[in-house]
Amino acid sequence: MISSARLIARRRVIAASGAAAALALTLAACGSSSDSASMPGMDHSSKSSASSSSSASPSMGDMPGMDHMASGNGLSDSQDGYRLSSKDATLPSGKQAAYRFTVTGPDGKPLTDFALDQTKRMHFYAIRSDLTGFQHVHPTMAADGTWSADLSSLNPGSWRMFASLTPNTGTGKGKDFVLSRTVTVPGDAAKTPLPAPAASTQVDGYTVTVKGEPMAGMAHPLTVSIAKGGKPVTDLEPYLGTYAHLTAFHEGDAAFAHLHPTTKASGDHGGPDLSFHAELPTSGNWRLFLQFQTGGKLHTAAVTLRVG
Repeated sequence: MISSARLIARRRVIAASGAAAALALTLAACGSSSDSASMPGMDHSSKSSASSSSSASPSMGDMPGMDHMASGNGLSDSQDGYRLSSKDATLPSGKQAAYRFTVTGPDGKPLTDFALDQTKRMHFYAIRSDLTGFQHVHPTMAADGTWSADLSSLNPGSWRMFASLTPNTGTGKGKDFVLSRTVTVPGDAAKTPLPAPAASTQVDGYTVTVKGEPMAGMAHPLTVSIAKGGKPVTDLEPYLGTYAHLTAFHEGDAAFAHLHPTTKASGDHGGPDLSFHAELPTSGNWRLFLQFQTGGKLHTAAVTLRVG
């Protein structure tokens, strides 16, 4: 039998241990509540998000790569009341074709006033679902707001047509929009495997090298170097107001990203190194298309970049 004195002592030890454990749990809870506000993937109330300062980390709803990001990756025909419309659901295979479309504003009327972006009122891209057949053209607009994009020969398959624009009037004035629709080109659509990620590629005798390891959803500098015959190229000519134009598409869904140049063009002596601001929203393989000009000729180099 345990004596009453020993039993009382044992109960005191157990009580003290329980109090210590409760205190530890309380402290841990306090610590985790302050840490979780900066931890990605946590569910925070709208009240705490609204009260956060502008310098605080963005909430999940503001993070690139989240669900609402579809309005910025070009995979929708509408955004903020602006809509890309077209009667062209198919285009012919193996020959030149014109894709006709309109962009309407929140009032439902065709938009006709656009701001210049890299010297053009509209940049239009056509890309096949396997990220081949890239075309970048500058369509023309009729007085009624109907645009016509003249495309060269298209191979059979599913294509996505992107319109990159900036309204110069209305509620979306000064805001960049990328809207898109899909088009079918009838015929035997053989899929081409995406080339493996590589640091460099060849085009028209030029070697194009991409330097940088961007992470998904994070701003990251990217450098492109151009050489020919083993020598740095220094005779790049201005193209669309800069020395190179860089566009990227995501493998699998063809999400769009335009990498903005930070190297200013001044005369016909650009190169060999060109800097870009890269912010690719999702991880995976991205197909980069670099366009640059020398001797009055436009070159288009393509390389696959892996984003972690």
